[in-house]
Amino acid sequence: MYDNDADRRIDISEPVMSRNDRFAAENRKFLTDRNIYTLNLISSPGAGKTTVLEVMARFFGPGMAVIEGDVQTRRDAERIERAGCRAWQIETGGACHLDAQAVGNALEHMEMEDGTVRLLAIENVGNLICPSGYFLGEDMRIGLLSIPEGDDKVLKYPSLFSTVDVLLINKMDLVPHLDFDVDRVVEECRSLNPDVTVFTVSARTGEGMEEFCGFVESNIS
Repeated sequence: MYDNDADRRIDISEPVMSRNDRFAAENRKFLTDRNIYTLNLISSPGAGKTTVLEVMARFFGPGMAVIEGDVQTRRDAERIERAGCRAWQIETGGACHLDAQAVGNALEHMEMEDGTVRLLAIENVGNLICPSGYFLGEDMRIGLLSIPEGDDKVLKYPSLFSTVDVLLINKMDLVPHLDFDVDRVVEECRSLNPDVTVFTVSARTGEGMEEFCGFVESNIS
């Protein structure tokens, strides 16, 4: 009865990803033509992406714009706007990641034609798995890991940490209070990804954030 099941299976992953990659290429061209450098920030919920972006918004000012991805509400976009830069909220309605088409739709509405925006930061939906498979047109992919999450996450989620350009270890102010081995995290990430750049920061206290923002600025043409 089931002998021919294998013949009836349809692999949909390749068409889905090919479609996403086409939209991502369009996003990349749109942004490159306007000399906008783009970051894709990925982490689990509560790791501190929005707080990091608030610090960056104060550092870069109107020269930065943000696309916020969340299942619901515009709360994060409102935080970014209060910090001093424009923001566009994407509510996914349940999807666990942003895709390139959704980002492209946001770009069409963000009014970045005046040349003031040099940096676009995309805050992906909080998730360590799904966002890692979707290229959005970014120049730099940043993986955030916070101290309360534990130091065992890198090898548990290799699809993300093997593909990031930057590993940002956040909430360093909590290291004295929690059992977290920073050296282990860095070593394991570099075992997957030898060229990764690592920053240890606390977005809440500001520790390491000027160095990180300076690094991002040095990549903007």
